[in-house]
Amino acid sequence: MHLATDLTTEAIGLNRIVELHAGFLAAAVFVVVFAVIATEKLHKTVIALAGAAVILISGIVSQKFAFEHVDWNVIFLLFGMMIIAGGMRRSGVFQWLAIRSAQFTKGNPAGLVVVLLSLTAIASAVLDNVTTVVLIGPLTIFLASRLNISPVPLLIGEILASNTGGMATLIGDPPNLIVGSAAGLSFMDFLWHMAPVSVVTTVLVIAYTWVVFRKRLVVASQDREAIMSMDARAAIVDEVLARKSVVVLAVTILGFILHGLLHLEPASIALAGASALLVWAKVDPHHAMEDVEWAGLMFFVGLFVIVSGLLEGGVIGAIAEALANATDNDPLLTSISIIMAGGIVSGIVDNIPMATAMVPVVRELGVTMEIEPLWWSLALGADLGGNLTIIGASANVILATLAEREGHKIEFMRFFKHGAIVTIITLIIASFYVWVRYF
Repeated sequence: MHLATDLTTEAIGLNRIVELHAGFLAAAVFVVVFAVIATEKLHKTVIALAGAAVILISGIVSQKFAFEHVDWNVIFLLFGMMIIAGGMRRSGVFQWLAIRSAQFTKGNPAGLVVVLLSLTAIASAVLDNVTTVVLIGPLTIFLASRLNISPVPLLIGEILASNTGGMATLIGDPPNLIVGSAAGLSFMDFLWHMAPVSVVTTVLVIAYTWVVFRKRLVVASQDREAIMSMDARAAIVDEVLARKSVVVLAVTILGFILHGLLHLEPASIALAGASALLVWAKVDPHHAMEDVEWAGLMFFVGLFVIVSGLLEGGVIGAIAEALANATDNDPLLTSISIIMAGGIVSGIVDNIPMATAMVPVVRELGVTMEIEPLWWSLALGADLGGNLTIIGASANVILATLAEREGHKIEFMRFFKHGAIVTIITLIIASFYVWVRYF
């Protein structure tokens, strides 16, 4: 009897040692991956896939377990929207919008800031902020060259607006996709809960951009006349594709709004929309696949695998327990802690991995307290924290890369000086919002 008890005790102790080893290794991989992402020494997709490979080869998790924790709803939703957005880009719809926006303001700098940043925010909510900055960044640089002003102030404002605007919907910002898929939240849920904060913070970003940069956005009268003489319609290079892509996008968004009634997942609707555009507009699939940001999708896959290692190694449970103890299981304090800490961490390591890692932590916390405010706190912290640094969100990195390619470098510290101010203010606004609405 004593022998059996001793053997059982030894087995439990051995299992505990194995679990601690797995947890330590998974945490080490996680930290190294984030550190390399922050330094930009390697492409983030490369290091994420390398980290995932270590998790699998080391035996921390089985391949079956790891692949079960890849959120395919997120992957295929992004894939479908990239196909649709690619059709709009190829047709010239976004180019037309940019020129018409400038002409609408008659080249007035204040009006240009309001219109371009509003367009960025709205497009980020309707498409996604990564796709939006890819489309609107080059157009902003083009318009700024015609107006003889530096595009950098506008680009900084657009980065900030892409993150505040994108948080309004399920598909607008990658962390929303992660949180929405994990929590089973719908497109309308995000509109109802996140849009109010999105509107307030976007207005703040627009006001901040104009107040801080107004002296650098002075346009001469002859340059205004030049922009007014441009033929916006010439930007539409394929009218048939333009009409069909806009129709498909509108129907797809309607599908997102009604997906609860239709009993369809957002990814299914996005794939249906992409397929409809390919068939209806007779888009060459080879060209369509060129519009898919495969590196970004594989980055997601790698992160999901790494987080599965944290989950299996007990790291997630330990973090949840520590956070609950630190806040004494107080729901309001826990929610605000997630917003503030999540925002700061997002700005340092990118909001996608932060949201991915925190999803299982929120699930653990939800066992002992109301989980809904925690989900919204996670989304708010991740989305707004992405504005802290130039590497805080994928949209930031992409637009900065596009700008540097055109000879307009946005330095890390230059962006941080503005991003830190906006992030701190908006995180405080988000904390106040959660307190008023949910407690």
